[in-house]
Amino acid sequence: MPELAEVAFYKNKWMPAQGLKIKQVALNQQVRVFRKAPTTEICTRLPGATLTMGETHGKQMIFLFDDRFWLGVHLGMAGRLSFEATTYKIQKHDHLCLETDKGWAVFTDTRHFGRIRFNESRSAPEWWARLPPKIGSEHFTLPRMEAFLRRRKGACIKAVLLMQEQFPGLGNWMVDEILWRSKIHPATTAGLIGEKKRAELFSKILEVESDAMRVIGKNWGDPPDHWLFNHRWKDGGTCPKTGTTLKRATIGGRTTCWSPKHQTYRGLKK
Repeated sequence: MPELAEVAFYKNKWMPAQGLKIKQVALNQQVRVFRKAPTTEICTRLPGATLTMGETHGKQMIFLFDDRFWLGVHLGMAGRLSFEATTYKIQKHDHLCLETDKGWAVFTDTRHFGRIRFNESRSAPEWWARLPPKIGSEHFTLPRMEAFLRRRKGACIKAVLLMQEQFPGLGNWMVDEILWRSKIHPATTAGLIGEKKRAELFSKILEVESDAMRVIGKNWGDPPDHWLFNHRWKDGGTCPKTGTTLKRATIGGRTTCWSPKHQTYRGLKK
């Protein structure tokens, strides 16, 4: 599933439509992505409206039209956004297409796990307003993270960092990258992480978020080889820090990659 940087990348794909009026809407109301969306309202309200803003929050994104129509998009497992030429022909898995004078803003989802929302209001819809603080925002703080770790003290840190109610947008590869940079074994119990190590973990969360947004979020660039990212996907990969073989196993319910020689911290004292 796309993580926060990939979501930011796809949001930007629709931004060529910013400032343009929607001429018409084409959608497939039978697919699951519209399970809670008022498709009739989308088709009648958006034509004639102008895209004024697009924003992301973790794995969610939202687009504002005429300062009162809010279109929410969740990509799910296989969703993507694109901006196509005016001559574009709608394809089988293009479930929402917005025509402008300069091209089509298209939402495609081959597996139907994504989701479209639609609200009309002068302020952000409730579902968006109640999302947890964005990573990197002033409200995403070390004390807030520490309190969350205490509430989840019996769970392994890999599983805790994947909890979207505290760490919106973090997914499997980003969490593995964070733990690798923090030198924390992914099976470490959250309640056993000491004060100094919690501060380091918080710093690495911010660092990985910033790096991911800079490298992937802007133009889907290739992460450098000194990240874990390029080495974690297949058995037999080697740690960029130690040169030793990485290990892969299911931890916290997810396939996890780590460096046994590098990630030695398992709690207490530090």
